[in-house]
Amino acid sequence: MLNVKNLTVAYDDAPVFSDVAVNFNAGKITGIIGPNGAGKSTLIKAILNLIKVQKGEVDYNGQPIEKIQKQIAYVEQRKDLDLTFPISVFDLVMTGTYGKLGLFRSPGKKEKQVSHEALKKVTLEKFSKRQIGNLSGGQLQRVFIARAIVQEAEVIILDEPFVGIDLQSETAIMEILKQWRDENKTIIVIHHDLNKVTKYFDDLVILNHGIVDFGPTQEVYNPSNIESAFSADLSSVLFQEKEGVQ
Repeated sequence: MLNVKNLTVAYDDAPVFSDVAVNFNAGKITGIIGPNGAGKSTLIKAILNLIKVQKGEVDYNGQPIEKIQKQIAYVEQRKDLDLTFPISVFDLVMTGTYGKLGLFRSPGKKEKQVSHEALKKVTLEKFSKRQIGNLSGGQLQRVFIARAIVQEAEVIILDEPFVGIDLQSETAIMEILKQWRDENKTIIVIHHDLNKVTKYFDDLVILNHGIVDFGPTQEVYNPSNIESAFSADLSSVLFQEKEGVQ
């Protein structure tokens, strides 16, 4: 379990959120939803020590998060990536092996083999020599999934992985996330499409400059919470549609 305790983050003395406390369970796919600017990506970056926090603690199974960094795979939003960086698909996937190599060791036959196998798993082996900037959005996300596979991470965090990708890639990524869930990994996904929340996520965190609610999706994805986090109008539309389908 990944535990967030009383986390506070501010930019230029303006709080993004204060005293956030939330748990992410192993063996679950947990979604994080909230309106634009609610602090979703900021929460993830604070958990990973990528930004300064004013106070709070994060631990994983009782260990400070700093001590398990090699066990965490993090995929940023496409817009935050430097797609001009001169690295091929295969070499990017192979970077997932670096954490286990130690100092002064280069990837060998074993690392190359697992990287090839990971690319096959996401059906991108024919793109192995392509520069990453020449991939579609869905292909790029699958490459990062392949890197997480070779990393053998215990915690996988994806920031809006389904934005601007094709349905085939989205389906393929969800299948791998479900496999990781069955392996008891901790999977966290920042997500924007509220229509797929109940289909994709076991647990849900609803955020709007603080925790609106969190827990099993079937319990917390309800009209009251969506109204609190987004708006009464959106809540009405979503749950009228849901009732209409039923």
